[in-house]
Amino acid sequence: MSRKLARETAMTLIYQMNVNNSNASEVLESFIENSELELSKDDVEYLKNCLEGVENRKKEIDGYIERYLKPGWKMGRIAKVDLAILRLGVYEMLYREDVPNVVAVNEAIELAKKYSTDESRVFINGVLGNILREIK
Repeated sequence: MSRKLARETAMTLIYQMNVNNSNASEVLESFIENSELELSKDDVEYLKNCLEGVENRKKEIDGYIERYLKPGWKMGRIAKVDLAILRLGVYEMLYREDVPNVVAVNEAIELAKKYSTDESRVFINGVLGNILREIK
């Protein structure tokens, strides 16, 4: 599995965690059992790291996101798919040393192009761009 596909898979599993109120280990275990994809040890480790990382650091990750929402906006207003993309992007920027920050932002935008709207793509780019400037 390419890193691009692994990232897309991680985003969909983070989305599933949020929608189903499931934990990372349940979602990952179910995915591995039911997937027809050829998963390498590295693929599973990347997925596990991202899912558990987002789960364990959700409060901190969401704090970064909340700082750059439009005035009056709350987290509950963000579409669940956009929230999954944002959480994965922020996680990669803060905790994945093997992913350059600009790559994390660009890949999040690509996910938004595929799974969300043009407005969401612009929104995600703005939030992650502001976070990127903050953490430099």
